[in-house]
Amino acid sequence: MAVSPRLILRDIRKAFGATQALGGVSLEVAPGEVHALIGENGAGKSTLMKVLSGVIHPDAGSMELEGAVYRPTDTLDARRHGVAMIYQELSLAPHLPAWENIVLGAEPHRWGWIDRNAAKARAREVLARLAHEHLDLDRPAAQFSIAEQQVIEIARALLTSPRVLIMDEPTSSLTQADTERLFQVVRQLQAQGVSIIYISHFLEEVRQVAQRFTVLKDGLTVGSGAIATTDLGEIVRLMVGREVTDLYPARTPRIGAPVFTLPEAGRSLEVRAGEILGVAGLIGAGRTELLRAAFGLDAMAGIRATPASRWREGVGFLSENRKEEGLMLPLSVAENMTLTTYSQLARAGWLPPRRLAATAAPWIARLGIKTRDAAQTVGELSGGNQQKVAIARLLAHGTKVFLLDEPTRGIDVGSKAQVYELITQLAGEGCAVVLVSSYLPELFGLCDRIAVMRRGSIVDCRPVAEWTEQTLMTAAIGAASAA
Repeated sequence: MAVSPRLILRDIRKAFGATQALGGVSLEVAPGEVHALIGENGAGKSTLMKVLSGVIHPDAGSMELEGAVYRPTDTLDARRHGVAMIYQELSLAPHLPAWENIVLGAEPHRWGWIDRNAAKARAREVLARLAHEHLDLDRPAAQFSIAEQQVIEIARALLTSPRVLIMDEPTSSLTQADTERLFQVVRQLQAQGVSIIYISHFLEEVRQVAQRFTVLKDGLTVGSGAIATTDLGEIVRLMVGREVTDLYPARTPRIGAPVFTLPEAGRSLEVRAGEILGVAGLIGAGRTELLRAAFGLDAMAGIRATPASRWREGVGFLSENRKEEGLMLPLSVAENMTLTTYSQLARAGWLPPRRLAATAAPWIARLGIKTRDAAQTVGELSGGNQQKVAIARLLAHGTKVFLLDEPTRGIDVGSKAQVYELITQLAGEGCAVVLVSSYLPELFGLCDRIAVMRRGSIVDCRPVAEWTEQTLMTAAIGAASAA
């Protein structure tokens, strides 16, 4: 006997001014089902989930939950109905301790006062489900790593025992071990009958955890089906509207002379013109710290560089944290692209809007940035398009040495292919690229050499052909010999 859907969305529509974010999306999720929502950045996934979680109200369409009309007035109302969401961009209160973030909005209380002991007990209980029961509940959220903050975010969503749980890129900042623990939690929730809408750009993850999928493109439902009987290539074709046969472009490296030296406590590492050097390691191994020190953002013994001096030398840095470090969200696309070149472009301290837009136009076209125009604020763009704007600023500056920290984090398959093509082109033009990535296929598909970091030091560096995923991970965790 067929199981009736727990959640039904019919012809959901939403416009923001002249922009049609959702043009008619329908979706059904059954009890105990993991349903993957797939699509490129800007396809409408985030808008649809904001409608479902009560953040915004649809212009048209209907929703049903457990056979009854569902119209959440806000996020708290959605949670009362059993719908919770885990956002890709962390939404924690950084100054509050972990336990307060976890129980925020659902605090146990007595006579109007928060029951701290009960709150901590509930926080610890839900963290235990994620195998993080020893997390320091009294530490402010800002003092945790991004991966640990993601765990806190997930724990908050699980606190109210939701009937429908929305996971938006939940593993984007997690280690492999934490990802596996999350999958275990997903399976436990599924066994308990919880319906899960799982958004991810990692189609390999989707294959592991989801039973069915729906693909969005340009605010429309363009396909759906069973994961087990659908080829991943077909899903990619639905996402991007075309075949993506070669994710990693073929190239014939032309490696030149050393142009930059990465500082490191144990050994220095030269990067050559035309080379793509990958940096691998577990979260916390020091990869981000290495790039920040190389760019002069953080102090390191023997390094006197500053970001200003690095920019003058043609060295550019792309932060993994685009929301807080990579962009100025209230400014326009064009303004973000010209942040480091404004003084050269301006006349008497002023750059006419028309000239500003003309300066940004070729980069918008080259990276395929989806924006109304160059004057649209970056904060209004999808995460993937924001990342492209951050990369465009390096290109607009004339950068020759690119320090890229997780450049494809939160980017869909089609956009990843564009970024990979761009990195390959840059190397072909004689630029040097240092690529930090937690995604091993990315390193193996793009890099000429891969350096492995462990506990703040580079422990090995070899041509990519001399590595396997097994030997690389062995070097990263320090288990016996990586040979």
